[in-house]
Amino acid sequence: MKERTLLLDKHHFPVYEYETLVIGSGAASLNAADHLYAFGHQDLAIVTEKVGGGTSNNTGSDKQTYYKLSVAGKEPDSPFDMARSLFDGGGMHGDLALIEATLSANGFFRLANLGVQFPHNVYGGFVGYKTDHDPRQRATSAGPWTSSQMFNCLYQQVKNKNIPVYDEHDVVALLVDDNRCVGCIAIDKNALDQDNFGLKFFHVNNIIFGVGGPGGLYKTSVYPKVHIGAIGLALEVGAKARNLTESQYGLASIKFRWNVSGTYQQVIPRYISTDENGGEEKEFFNPYFPSMGKLATDIFLKGYQWPFDPRKIPNYGSSLIDVLVYIETVVKGRRVFMDFRENPRGDERIGSFSFEALEPEAHDYLKNSEALFGTPIERLQKMNPLAIELYVKNGIDIENEPLEVAVCAQHNNGGLAGDMWWESNIRHLFPVGEVNGSHGVYRPGGSALNSGQVGSYRAAERVAKAIDKGKCSSDQFDRIAASRGQALFDKLRSIIDHKGESTVMSYRDELQQRMTNFGSHIRELHQVEEALQQAYEQIETFDQQKITDNKEIPALLQNRHLVLAHAAYLEAVRAYLKEGGGSRGSYLVMDKAGDPVLEKLGEAWCYKPENPELRNKVLETILSSEGKFVSEWKPCRPLPEEESWFENVWGKYMRGEIFAESSEV
Repeated sequence: MKERTLLLDKHHFPVYEYETLVIGSGAASLNAADHLYAFGHQDLAIVTEKVGGGTSNNTGSDKQTYYKLSVAGKEPDSPFDMARSLFDGGGMHGDLALIEATLSANGFFRLANLGVQFPHNVYGGFVGYKTDHDPRQRATSAGPWTSSQMFNCLYQQVKNKNIPVYDEHDVVALLVDDNRCVGCIAIDKNALDQDNFGLKFFHVNNIIFGVGGPGGLYKTSVYPKVHIGAIGLALEVGAKARNLTESQYGLASIKFRWNVSGTYQQVIPRYISTDENGGEEKEFFNPYFPSMGKLATDIFLKGYQWPFDPRKIPNYGSSLIDVLVYIETVVKGRRVFMDFRENPRGDERIGSFSFEALEPEAHDYLKNSEALFGTPIERLQKMNPLAIELYVKNGIDIENEPLEVAVCAQHNNGGLAGDMWWESNIRHLFPVGEVNGSHGVYRPGGSALNSGQVGSYRAAERVAKAIDKGKCSSDQFDRIAASRGQALFDKLRSIIDHKGESTVMSYRDELQQRMTNFGSHIRELHQVEEALQQAYEQIETFDQQKITDNKEIPALLQNRHLVLAHAAYLEAVRAYLKEGGGSRGSYLVMDKAGDPVLEKLGEAWCYKPENPELRNKVLETILSSEGKFVSEWKPCRPLPEEESWFENVWGKYMRGEIFAESSEV
C-alpha cells in the first residue's frame, strides 16, 4: 500500500494505492479477499459500510439453505447434472451454471473446514434434503444462521491475515477510464465534519464489488434495515445489468425482518387481519377457500413453497396465500398477522380445523414429525424451538403475541452482468455475491450462497493469476479523480450551505414506495411505464434534497445510486412486459383477459401466463449516453461440453491458457 494526497481547492484528500480493493464485507467479499491472499496477491484492502452489516450476517430463515453437489448417500450426481438443474430454470447462461455446479463442492468443503456447522452423519457424510426447484437432495443447512456462520468464519480468516479493513466507509463513486475501473471515492462516516467531509480516494488495479442485493429499493422488504445495496454505483458508470426483472418475493415479518418460511408455516398458524390500529380482527382467508382442509394445507405448503410463484396459484395453490395477503395489506390497507397461539378458525361453511382434514402431504409430514397435537406454538416448540428463540432475541414473543407479516422483496436473481470469471463489461470490475446477476428465473433454494462463494473464488483466481498488474499512472488517476472528486466536493459544499428541514428520507420513501407498488411481484405495463417516467423525473430532483446535519451526507449520497438503480429496474420490467412477457418466477403480470387468480376476485385479478420462449434469453440493461436506461435481449449460452482429456487440460493449465479464455459479458 502507498499513501499520498490529492489537492482540490486548497483541501487535501488522502489517496490510497492498492493492487486490489474489495468493496463490501459479506460472505462473497470476504471469501474473495481470503483467496486473493492465499494466491499470494496480498496488496489488497477491504472497504465496507459496516463490518457485519450486510445480508450475510443478518438474514436467514428457519433452516437457511446452502445448495451444492450431492456428496453423500446412494443417489448419483454430477456437476453436469447440477448445472442442468440451474440452467433449466431459464434465463441463465450455461457456462455460468456449469461453473457454479463444478465448484460447489470446493466452496462447501472449505466452509465446513473453516467451521461452519453443516451436519454430517456418523460416517462423515454431509447428507442433504430437497429444496425448491431441486430434483435431487443437494441442499444442506447449518440452521437459521447459515450465512452468518459463513460470515464469521470468513471474517476470522481476514483478521488472521491482517488484511486492512476500512470500516464505516461508504463508497460513493466508482472511477472509470476508457471502460476500465481504476478506483473509487469513499466517505469516512466518522469524519463528516472535517473540511473535506471525510472523502478518500482509492487508486487500484482491480475492484471486487460485493455490495449485496438492492435492499434499499423497496418499502416492503425483508432485507435487513442496515443493508442498502449499491448496484447503482456500477450502473452509473456504464456497467451492464442482467435479468433485473427476476427477484424473489415472499412472506416475511416486518417488525423484525425475517422470512417466515419452513416450520413457521408447517405448524399451520392462524392468519388474521386487522385495521391500522389492531382492531376489527378478521379471518380474511375463509371466504376464498372451499374447505378448512384446503386452507390449512395451503398454509402448511408455504413452508417449502415459500417464494411467491404464479405456477402455484391454480386450483387453490399455496401462492394464493401471498395474493390474499397482498390484497389485504396493499389494496385494503389493513395489517396481517400470523398467530401461533391458535389453530386457524373456520366458519360454518368451511368447517373447523382438524388434523384429519389435512391433505396427505401435510398430515403425513406432521405425523412423521410427531406433531399431530396442540396449537401451532406447541408444534413449533416440538419441531423447531430455535425458530421461537430467534424472535425472542429480537424482541418479539410469538408465544404471547401475533407476528405481523407482509409479502416482501427478498432476493434479486438478476444483478450486474459478468463473464465466466465474474468480470463486468467495465474491465477490472468484478461483481460478486448477490449483486452479480448470474441466476436465472427459477433458481434452486440456497443456490445464492453457493454462487457467492464460487463467483468470488473465480474473481480472485482471475485477478491473482491472469490480470495485468499495472495500475494507471498516478498522474492519470489524479486527473480522473480530480474531475469527479471536485464535482462531488462542490455538490456537498452547496448542500451544506443550504441546510434546512431534511428531505433525505422522504426522497427515499418516494422511490421505495414506487418500487413496491409497481416493480415488485404485481406488475402491469401501463403502470410500469408511468412509474418509469416518474423515476426519471425524481432523478432530476436529486440536487433539491436538504439535510439538517452532516451525519445525513452518507444517506443523501446513497439516494443518488438508489434513484438511478430503481429506474434501471423499472426499465427492465417495462422491456420484459413490452416483449409480451407473462407471469413467471416470483411475479404476476396483470391482464384482464388472462387467467383468473380466483373467480371470486373478479377480472381485476386476472394474470397473463408465462411466455416460455423468453426463458431462452437474458435481458441486459445499461445506461445510455442520453442518461436513460435501455434494454436488449440476448440468447442464453448453452451448457458447454467440458474438455475431459487429462493431459490436454493439464497442459493448458500449466501454460496459463485457461485463464486467457473467457465468455461474453
